[in-house]
Amino acid sequence: MRCEQREPRSIALYIHWPFCLAKCPYCDFNSHTVEAIDQARWRRALLDDLRASASELANRKLVSIFFGGGTPSLMDPETVAALIGQARALWTPTADLEITIEANPGTIDEGRFAAFAQAGVNRLSLGVQSFDDDALRDLGRIHDAAAARRALEMAKRLFPRVSFDLIYARPGQSPADWRAELTEALAWETEHLSLYQLTIEPGTAFAKQGRAAAGEDRAVALFDLTQHLTARAGLPAYEISNHARSGAQSRHNLVYWQGGDYLGIGPGAHGRLTIGGVTHAERRTPNPEGYLTRRVLDRVALSARERVEERLMMGLRLTEGIDRSLADFCDSEALSMLIDGGFLELDDRYLRATPAGQRRLNGLLEKLLADPSTSSG
Repeated sequence: MRCEQREPRSIALYIHWPFCLAKCPYCDFNSHTVEAIDQARWRRALLDDLRASASELANRKLVSIFFGGGTPSLMDPETVAALIGQARALWTPTADLEITIEANPGTIDEGRFAAFAQAGVNRLSLGVQSFDDDALRDLGRIHDAAAARRALEMAKRLFPRVSFDLIYARPGQSPADWRAELTEALAWETEHLSLYQLTIEPGTAFAKQGRAAAGEDRAVALFDLTQHLTARAGLPAYEISNHARSGAQSRHNLVYWQGGDYLGIGPGAHGRLTIGGVTHAERRTPNPEGYLTRRVLDRVALSARERVEERLMMGLRLTEGIDRSLADFCDSEALSMLIDGGFLELDDRYLRATPAGQRRLNGLLEKLLADPSTSSG
C-alpha cells in the first residue's frame, strides 16, 4: 500500500490540563483529582514541553490552540496567557487563529472568564451536559442547571465564539425529555453544539456499577430527533456529534477529522506529526507527577495502512466525508455492497457515510478495511 505524505505547512496545538475537582462517573479521559496544584511548576513544565517539541516543527502556520482536560478552566489565566504567547512566538499564527478553552460551569466566575479572554482565548467550550438537575447529579457534575445558565450568559458576553456540550440517550430519557432539553439548548443561539450519546466506557465508575446506556432503538430515535431539531434551527451536523452554524465549525477538531498535523503537550496528550514525510503518533506520559519529573515521549511511525485506517475512521465521521482517493484503499467488494445498501456515498470528490451509515460507523469500517491485501506495498 502506498499513501503519499506531504510535509504539512500548518499545525494545531492541544494542551492537556489533567486536573478536575471531581471525577465524573462516565469519564474515561486522563483526569485526576488532587488537593493542591503548583501552578508555577506546571506553567514551567508545559512551556518547556512546548519549546522542546517545536524545535523540529519549524516554519509551520499555527491554526488553532485548544486547552482541554480535565478541567482547564482551573488553570491560572497567567499560565494560559504564557502558553498562548509562547505558541505565537514559535510559529506564525493565522489571522483567524482559533483559541479554545474548555470550562466546567462549576469552576468559573466572571473575573476568570474575563482574564481568559484578555489572555487571548476567543472561543469557550462549556461542559453543560444537561439542563436537568436530577440528570446532572446522576452524571456526577459539580454544577446545577442554574450555574450552567449563568455560565452561558457570562460566556456570551465575554467571548465572540461559544459552544457547549450536552449528553443524551441517558437511561430513562424519553424523546419528549430530550426534545425539551435540546429545545432549550437551541434557544441559547450559540454558534456550536456538541451533542454526545452516553456511552459506558470500560474502567469508568458507571461500568463498575453495571450501568447500561440506552438501547439501540432508543438511541437511534434520539439521534434522528437530534438531527431534525438542530438542522431546523440552523445548526446542522458537520460531524456525528457536532453541530454548527455556517462557518462556525471547530477548526481545531477539523484538523483531527481531516487528518492534519497537531502537537499535543501535557500529561497523556496525543499528537500526529508528519516529519520527513512520515506521520508519527505521539503520546506523553499520562501520570501527572511522572510528566513533571520525566516527561517521556512515546513516538511511533505509522505504517501506510495505519495512516489510511485513521484517515477513514476520522474522516467518515464528517458529514462532508473524506477525499474519494481513500476509497482506493478500501475492500472493493465491501465498498460496493455498502454503497448499494445505502450506507455510503461516493461521488467525484468525497467518500461519505449516509445518516444510516453514521449510526453504524464501526461496523462499516470493519468491512471497508477487511481486505488483507491492503496491508502490503
